[in-house]
Amino acid sequence: MKKIFFLFALMLAFAAGFAQSEKYAGAMKAQIAKIEPAVQNGGFTDLVNSFERIGDAEKNQWLPYYYAAYCQVMSALIGTDKSKSDALADRADQLISKAETIAGAPNSETHVIRSMIATAHLTVDPQSRWQQYGQESAAFLEKAKQLDPTNPRPVYLEGQSKFYTPEAFGGGKATAAPVFEKALTMFDAFKPASEIAPAWGKSATQYFLSQCK
Repeated sequence: MKKIFFLFALMLAFAAGFAQSEKYAGAMKAQIAKIEPAVQNGGFTDLVNSFERIGDAEKNQWLPYYYAAYCQVMSALIGTDKSKSDALADRADQLISKAETIAGAPNSETHVIRSMIATAHLTVDPQSRWQQYGQESAAFLEKAKQLDPTNPRPVYLEGQSKFYTPEAFGGGKATAAPVFEKALTMFDAFKPASEIAPAWGKSATQYFLSQCK
């Protein structure tokens, strides 16, 4: 009788855990689907708040804070008021630090976000900040590549950096094009770890590659 009771309790616990997992995945997918429209139309602040709420409810999951940091730094990168960029990037830094703590260690994807954060700081005043934040951004991309050589996102961001760097300083469209081509090949082969794992960047890579021709 005790064995039957134990098995029944185990089945109930499994069913409850599965339902909670499904609820979490569904909430994440719903918010992730809103990221691309936000790139075009804004709305990153609402997304940051939504991902944070999911993270606060799912205390052992690092991806909600990863996506919150991604949305936060994107608002800094595409925003036209650069007087707000440092504060936005600093908040993104706090969020990605929280993601790394929950994950147990930095990983390739969190290093990609840290590279973007450095770039956001750089864009406030590129001439005076290049030496500090340009090198910092590049270093995070190299670390991201080392941690996961199959990850196409650091390669895409490397191409983007070369695209915006003047030819006189080793950049330009001709230099960026082969990097974007490599990233696109990697995106075609890349298999996200789950339905909600990072998978962004392919459409942006295609866009920048088209601008190089």
